[in-house]
Amino acid sequence: MKSAALLILTILAGLQIYIRLAVADPAEWHIDLATARPESLIPNPSPEITVQVDGAFVDLTPADPQATLARLAEIAAATPRTTVFAGSVAEGHVTWVTRSLLWGFPDYTTAQITPQGLTIYARLRFGRGDLGVNGARLKGWLGQL
Repeated sequence: MKSAALLILTILAGLQIYIRLAVADPAEWHIDLATARPESLIPNPSPEITVQVDGAFVDLTPADPQATLARLAEIAAATPRTTVFAGSVAEGHVTWVTRSLLWGFPDYTTAQITPQGLTIYARLRFGRGDLGVNGARLKGWLGQL
């Protein structure tokens, strides 16, 4: 019985270490939303968040996309466990990684100035569904703009 419990704990610890330390390729997560939009991101002319199984996205049309991106960066910086993964506000293209509290699951949020205005795409890295976490974070960020 003890050896089975120890084996389970070892497997769980190994899984958590893998999730927290898995290397992420910026080419895969810091995607160009203006020219290489994933097929699932059909332009949405309304400021409503489109929720998907693996994340959420929104196309905004602010009067000043650069200022809106700068404000979004401030909001992201104040979000717990969120750091810049790639890009910058000056480039007009930023990707943040936000990690869950317990397991450290990474979710990636990319914001980019696009022909539509400002496109924001939040998605999970591991698993098939995010239980609405990315949509909720995106809604919270937009509520602070």
